[in-house]
Order: sequence, then C-alpha cells, then structure tokens
Amino acid sequence: MAVKIKLKRLGKIRSPHYRIVVADSRTRRDGRAIEEIGLYHPVQNPSRIEVNAERAQYWLSVGAQPTEPVLAILKLTGDWQAHKGLPAPAPLLQPEPKADKRALFEALTSDGDEAKGEAITPKAKKADKKADEAADAAASTELTEA
Repeated sequence: MAVKIKLKRLGKIRSPHYRIVVADSRTRRDGRAIEEIGLYHPVQNPSRIEVNAERAQYWLSVGAQPTEPVLAILKLTGDWQAHKGLPAPAPLLQPEPKADKRALFEALTSDGDEAKGEAITPKAKKADKKADEAADAAASTELTEA
C-alpha cells in the first residue's frame, strides 16, 4: 500500500482551508485519512501553516510520499530539510503591520507649525530669480554697448 501525505480540502467555495493528512494513495482527495498532521489556511493574511513536525518526520521516515503542494509546505516549515539532512531554511517572516496613514499624516502636520494654507515654496523666490535674470541681461547688454 502506497501512502501519501496530501491536502484534504475543507471550507466554502471561495474560502478554502486544508488539512495535511496521511492517506492511502488510492483514496480520493477528501476521502478517509489515516492521520491528520497539520493545517494550511491560504486565505488568511499571512497564510496559517501548522505542521506536527514529529508526526511528519515519522511518516516521511517510513516512506510516505508528499504531494507537490505538501512538499512546498514542508520545505517552508523546515520539516523536509530535517528529513533530508539539509540546513534549515530561514524563519518565516511576518509582514510588518501597515502604518495608519491618517495618524502618520497628522503627526507630520502637527510639528508645531500651524497650517497656513499657503504654498510651501514662497513666491518671492520665483520673483527674485526673474529679477536676477533681468539684471544679468541688462548687465550683459551694457557690456556689449561699451
């Protein structure tokens, strides 16, 4: 009898979650399982992966073959590397919680300066540039006339 470690699908139509099970390779996808060794919830953010490492190691050692999706999960958790004697993978990184944009905006605008409703760059700088250009042009015309 060939034994496989595979995913058993549960949940509604558009919100699947899976159990990692050990089953006879001839049983159907959601059929009877020998043992449940983990959970996989891909819809949650971040995905929830729980594997009973001790039982996974046991079943791998007695010859159970994981399916491709289960092999990917076992590689993420490090159980496959432990079975093969390879170095452990880097730990799974949890995404940083997103900063509240409104709180960040309020923190930046309340630095002690009151909002004046004016442009950030003063208009005088543009007028000074035009005056400087006009003065340079007048100076260059004076030099050419002399």
